[in-house]
Amino acid sequence: MIQNRRLHPALEKVRFSVKPLEHQSGRPVELARTMRVHPLSYQELPYDPEYSLYAGRLTPETLNLATADEMYWKVRRELIFRHTGEHPFEIRGKDAEIFLNRIFPRDVSKVKTGRCSYQFACYHDGGMITDGLLLRLSENSFWYAQADGDLFSWYKAHSHDLEVEIIDPEVWVSQIQGPRSMELLSNLIEGPMPDPWNYFDWTEVMMAGEKVIISRSGFTNELGWEIYIRPENDIEKLGDLILESGKSLGMILTATPGFRARRIEAGLLSAGADFDHTTTPFEVGLGRYLDFDKNEFIGREALIKADPKNRSWGLRVEKGIALRGRYLEQDGIVKGRVTSSSWSPFQECGIGIVLLDETNVEEGTQFQVRCNDGEMHLAEICTLPMYDTNREIVRGKKVDIPLSPRPWKAS
Repeated sequence: MIQNRRLHPALEKVRFSVKPLEHQSGRPVELARTMRVHPLSYQELPYDPEYSLYAGRLTPETLNLATADEMYWKVRRELIFRHTGEHPFEIRGKDAEIFLNRIFPRDVSKVKTGRCSYQFACYHDGGMITDGLLLRLSENSFWYAQADGDLFSWYKAHSHDLEVEIIDPEVWVSQIQGPRSMELLSNLIEGPMPDPWNYFDWTEVMMAGEKVIISRSGFTNELGWEIYIRPENDIEKLGDLILESGKSLGMILTATPGFRARRIEAGLLSAGADFDHTTTPFEVGLGRYLDFDKNEFIGREALIKADPKNRSWGLRVEKGIALRGRYLEQDGIVKGRVTSSSWSPFQECGIGIVLLDETNVEEGTQFQVRCNDGEMHLAEICTLPMYDTNREIVRGKKVDIPLSPRPWKAS
C-alpha cells in the first residue's frame, strides 16, 4: 500500500494546474512533449480555465462560470457538457481479440459489435494499471478509451508475436450527462433515436450532416452519452451545435467539480487515485470483473493466489471534507487511506472513497478523519454506490431528480 509522506506545510496550501496563456512572441514555446488540448477547449477559454494532465491530454479542472455545487446540481437536475482527457486507442487486426484477452482480465469475446465493455488492465503481479471503456467496432477492430495512465507502451510490449496494430486514431471524447441528455440527443440527430439504445451501446448517427459515433456511457452514473469526434469530422460545427442546443435545456460547460462528487457517490473509481499498481482488483471491489475461466491474461496467476477480500468503501464525513491520504483513524491509530474526497450538496456532508488496512469491518463502522480545516471529524464507512444501489438512473429505469438536499446524519 502507498504510504503518504507528509508534505511541507507550504505545499499543502497550494495546488498546481496548467493555465492557457497567449503567445508573447512568434517563436515556438512548446515543451519537449506538447500538452495536448481537446479541440473544443476554445469553448472553455472565456471562463478562466485551469487544466490537469490526464492520459497525456489536458482536462479541465476549473471553470469560473459556476461553482462546484452549481455544477453538481446541473448534472443531477438538468445537463452538463464536458470535454474529457480520455484517450482512445485503436486495436485492430486478425489477432485483435486474442491480444485484448491477453491485456484485459475480462473476456473480450463476449463483447458484440455495437456494444461497450468496462475493462481494466493489470501488471503481472496483479496490480492495476488503468481502466476505461472498450468499444467493439467490428470483428477485428476495437477502440479502448482509457483513463489516466500509460497503456500504449504496455500494448506494444505484449503484441510482438501477434498480428495486431495499435494506433492513435486522433479521436476526442466529450460527455453529455444529466436527466435531459436524451432529450438533447433527440433534438440533435437527424432521424429517429437509436433503437436499440441500451446502456453501454454505441452507434453511429448523423448530426449536423456529420457521421459521429456516440456511446451510452459516462462518468457520472446519471443518464447520459458520450461523443467520439474523429479527424474527418467538423469538430467546431458539432461542438457549437451541441453547446447552443443544450443551452435551451439548461446545459452548461463543466470541469472536474461537475462530476467529482457524483462519481464518488456512485462508486465510480478513479485510476491513479482509488486504485493503482499497489492494489489488486479484489481490494478495490472489482473482483467480479475477473474471468478466470478464459485463457491466460496478464496477472492471472498472481490474482488466483490473491486475497479476494475487498478493502474499498465509501465514506461520509460529518461537517467536513476529508483530506486525501492516510488520515483515517480509530482511537489515534491510522486505519486506512482516503483516496478520493469531496462535498456532496445532495447529502450535505463530506464524502469520499477509502482503502482500509483491514477487511474485517462492517458498514456503519465509525472513524475519525482529518479534514481540510485541520480538525478531526466523525466519519462513517458505507457501501458503494451510496444510493441508487441497482444503478437504475444511468439505465433510464428510474427518474430521480432531487429537488432539494437529503442531509445525511451519522448513526
